[in-house]
Amino acid sequence: MTRHPDDTDRDPLRAPPGERSVPELLRFGVVNVDKPAGPSSHQLSAWVRNAINETLAALDPDGEAIDGVAHAGTLDPKVTGCLPTLTGDATRAAQVFLEGGKEYVSVLELHGPAPTDFRSVAAEFEAEIYQKPPRKSAVTRRLRTRTIHDLDVLEVEERRALLRIGCESGTYIRKLCHDIGLATGVGAHMGHLRRTATVPFDDSDLHTLQDLFDALAWAEDGDDALLREVVRPAEDALVHLPSVTVAPSAARNVATGAPVYAPGVIDVDTADFGDDADRNASDGADGDDAPLVACHTPDGAAVCLGRLVGDPDADSGVVVSLERVLV
Repeated sequence: MTRHPDDTDRDPLRAPPGERSVPELLRFGVVNVDKPAGPSSHQLSAWVRNAINETLAALDPDGEAIDGVAHAGTLDPKVTGCLPTLTGDATRAAQVFLEGGKEYVSVLELHGPAPTDFRSVAAEFEAEIYQKPPRKSAVTRRLRTRTIHDLDVLEVEERRALLRIGCESGTYIRKLCHDIGLATGVGAHMGHLRRTATVPFDDSDLHTLQDLFDALAWAEDGDDALLREVVRPAEDALVHLPSVTVAPSAARNVATGAPVYAPGVIDVDTADFGDDADRNASDGADGDDAPLVACHTPDGAAVCLGRLVGDPDADSGVVVSLERVLV
């Protein structure tokens, strides 16, 4: 539910994800955008924000415009594919895309005929590798490691290879292609690149900008069916995180900045935490060492992102420390 500055009595908790009005959905949603070649990720985000605000002005003129949108990792202008984009208040949850991996399909342009051992050489990069960000990157250029979970050579044709790469967030595919070229002895550079997945989204349900603009136009005319396919509740961006269910009363306290205390915890999906869940909780893990979790009300509405720092079965104490309040 959208809060207005002059309405302090309004309940901060949102309606269940499937019961929200179009304005509520647009102010706390996610669009799995199929980024085209040409515009920058920043320009695409501006187009999405402006289009949504035009529709909000038409459907809810007394309500608030969204301040912005947040995408799941910048793609260079020539790169296409999966760019999940959070809208309005959902931008507070942008860090969730750092918790999941990414997948790309890339054309590797070799500088000579592919050697006979090309596939075995490429397979050696399916590991933890060292990378230094390129000079034009927005981060500090220091050596770091990134994990390549899967590297499949889909096809090799003379001086080209088609690669599918599953990797840790923050991997530079252009640098990876350069390094593979060095290892083969013939040199190489990255050709076309398409991102096919950003966990928890993939290319099975992408939507173009035109899909979004059409859906917004039809929603203004009273037909919101397409819009509800294109713009999904922001909770869909949290499904890959371990989930903690909290009581509505605890969720309202979170809205004022309080952490999640043990009496407010209804359920914890411990299976999502892996084998170390009980140890982390009992040891009182804190900071970045504790698992990132998404807290929800019993009806599925997102409450906050936080770290599991205490025992959910305890009678007292902090269970989830806050990172981002989503109500």
